[in-house]
Amino acid sequence: MSEEKATTEEELHTSPLLGMVVERDSELKDYLVEYVGTKLNNEEVTVNMIAEVLAVEFPEFVLAFAEENFLRGYQLGLDDAVKLYQTETEALDGKSG
Repeated sequence: MSEEKATTEEELHTSPLLGMVVERDSELKDYLVEYVGTKLNNEEVTVNMIAEVLAVEFPEFVLAFAEENFLRGYQLGLDDAVKLYQTETEALDGKSG
């Protein structure tokens, strides 16, 4: 996997979940940990390692997942902006009335 991008220490500090070692507590996790561990020649597999291997070997899945996450976050931001506007408008209306 020569196209693989190594995660920097700074990125791992912004999302500690990426550095977590994956526990083999389901059949799917067992398969992923075994596959990624063999692929990267590493006994301890982190969430980040799995994400990087998936990004290289199954980009369609990672893209769809990221796109959905982005859209939900964008919608949440728009909803927050509307609520903030409504709250400020109500506060101004209350002062003038």
